Amino acid sequence: MPPTPLLSRARQTLSQAVARYSTAAQGSANPHQAAVKQGLGQLQSLSAKLESRCLRVAVFGLVSRGKSAVINALVGENILETGPLHGVTRWPRSVYWQPEVASDLPWQIELVDTPGLDEVGGDIRADMAQTVANQADLILFVVAGEITRLEYDALAELQRGHKPLLLVFNKVDLYPEIDRQAVYDTLNSLRTELGRDTPGAKLAVDEVVMVAASPAPLQVRVEWPDGRTSDEWEPQAPQIEPLRQALLAIVSQDGSALVALNALRHARSIEGDMVGHVSRLHGDRADETIWQFAKYKAAAVALNPIAGLDLLGGVLIDLVMIRTLARLYGFPITGHEAGRLWRAILKSSGTLLLSEVGSGLLGAGKTTAALVTLVDSASGVAALAGAMTAQASAAGYGAYTVGQAAKTYLEQGCTWGPEGVSATLAALLNETQTSATLARLRQEVEADLVAASTLPS
Repeated sequence: MPPTPLLSRARQTLSQAVARYSTAAQGSANPHQAAVKQGLGQLQSLSAKLESRCLRVAVFGLVSRGKSAVINALVGENILETGPLHGVTRWPRSVYWQPEVASDLPWQIELVDTPGLDEVGGDIRADMAQTVANQADLILFVVAGEITRLEYDALAELQRGHKPLLLVFNKVDLYPEIDRQAVYDTLNSLRTELGRDTPGAKLAVDEVVMVAASPAPLQVRVEWPDGRTSDEWEPQAPQIEPLRQALLAIVSQDGSALVALNALRHARSIEGDMVGHVSRLHGDRADETIWQFAKYKAAAVALNPIAGLDLLGGVLIDLVMIRTLARLYGFPITGHEAGRLWRAILKSSGTLLLSEVGSGLLGAGKTTAALVTLVDSASGVAALAGAMTAQASAAGYGAYTVGQAAKTYLEQGCTWGPEGVSATLAALLNETQTSATLARLRQEVEADLVAASTLPS
């Protein structure tokens, strides 16, 4: 079945990113190339996840809150081990659930059960939790009874991942006096108590859901035909429907957007690591190339006495430098693409623009000085030397600035263009309808993209 337009666009962007970085992973083996290859594998895994239409839901909480029981109740089977002892869940484990969703295409939900956040070996489990949270599209945080400071801190830490978060109050059968408003009031009280009652410090819990995943058995009196009576414990059905409906609504309304946006955000992080390794692979040679072309441009422009031709020659040298750098990094760039990149860099830098325009003006001054030389050799030579020096400095600086900007562009896998991961992520955010679940995610991610959407000056 064909994927939705959001998922198709995200997959296309990831495929293009893989194609761009594949050349950087070729050649003799070294640690940086190995890291680039690892990043390529991660990008390919993200693409496969998009194709499978799978929403990854990470389930967190402290010990004995009933995380495994919640998952079992959702899927309708006792797949995960549960029990009264702490630490029944030792490692993250995935359970796949394919519910009926009001969508043209089937969806699968991956429910990731995690160890209690307060168990022994906290540092290891914290790293594990962070990894699981980063890979998730949605987070469920399970509580039961009075919410503790430790739980509040865990919620605040998970919030930094900018993922939609549902607070699941389990064992509601044991706390009949608790309702959703009481949970919100408790969170507000903890925020004030912990001294975090400042603007922007409020926990961004998208929804509070009340459930009883494994209700306590109900004691009933049985009357037998012979007149005897006995007390027996009768198991109760899970009260999981509010959470089931909440998840189905999210999948139906926001499933494609959540999966696509989170895949691209994860891809940005992967690309960030790959950029560093690509930079170390080619950075020194790139700097040498930039300096060499800066000297070529300074000399060529300074020695050309004809106004206009010196500026044109300088532009041609810039374009050749960009294509030379592209070959060094392994990215094929045509003359047309090099020209577009040069104009984008020039537009982003007012100082560089003035330098390049000034270069042309100085070219006219140089021509005038050369003519004056024919009449008055002493003053003409001095004027010509001054014009040549000023124009050479401006031209060399311009070439250096263009080269450094092109180097950054290439190290980032040519991601300034409309096909880049950051650009696609920003476009999808603009095109996605803002639902209650996506509202906070969109606001936070857009803030992260402000710097990434700007060309370096």
